[in-house]
Amino acid sequence: MIIGVPKEIKNNENRVGMTPFGVAELVKRGHEVYIQHMAGINSGFGDEAYQAAGARILPGIEDVYATAEMIIKVKEPIATEYHLIRKGQLVFTYFHFASDKALTKL
Repeated sequence: MIIGVPKEIKNNENRVGMTPFGVAELVKRGHEVYIQHMAGINSGFGDEAYQAAGARILPGIEDVYATAEMIIKVKEPIATEYHLIRKGQLVFTYFHFASDKALTKL
């Protein structure tokens, strides 16, 4: 599977959907992992750590969504991300549907 991890863009969210250790485990099992440039920096993980674990770094959020079959995030997508989600694409995250009813329509 092709897995993508974008940088969180929700206000005050500094976590990242996957650590370099998690990337290494998935890569060992034959998955491809793409991380948005600087996605883990606020959690203490630089791009180099992800590359050493086997991830490929992509420059922008659009690139991650366009490449991945499954997106892994910490928080639910916000309105500026809705158009990036493709039909059939898996989004693995904590959804908070009460915060935005439009999420139920994605």
